[in-house]
Amino acid sequence: MANYIVEGRFKAGVQWENFSKEVESVNENTAREKVLSTFGSKHGINRNQIKIESVKEA
Repeated sequence: MANYIVEGRFKAGVQWENFSKEVESVNENTAREKVLSTFGSKHGINRNQIKIESVKEA
């Protein structure tokens, strides 16, 4: 498994906040899914409130 850096923005109240998360994953698609799942469970936001702008292998 490789480490991926996922960058993007999520809606926090009325503003959009930038984020950068490093996750261990099999490929870019599962890294993207892990970040969406983590933000949804920890911050209680929907997937349409998260904009992923880039996924790079670390």
